[in-house]
Amino acid sequence: MAPYNPACSIDDCSLMISELVTNAIRYGHADEPWLVRVEWFRVGTALRIEVHNPGFPANVRLRHPDANDAHGRGLLLVDSIAESWHSGPSRFGGTVVSFVVADAWPS
Repeated sequence: MAPYNPACSIDDCSLMISELVTNAIRYGHADEPWLVRVEWFRVGTALRIEVHNPGFPANVRLRHPDANDAHGRGLLLVDSIAESWHSGPSRFGGTVVSFVVADAWPS
């Protein structure tokens, strides 16, 4: 399998990236124009994706919305699909939320 052709679900990765970018746009904040930055890395056989925004790391939290709630499921989806996820300060300033998909490429 080619290094650019992962074995993991592209649909799952697209969904998780979409959720994190949506959260970054919705909850990011800066006094001047800003960007949401998406980076991905191959780490051994795993895929790590990071979404950076100018928000505050303390505001990232996993929610458990009621069935009738219209929002609050983004990180819950990431938590249920990804091997793991993490949030904290971004090296660019603001916040980074990342997830790891294990066995994205055969060893």
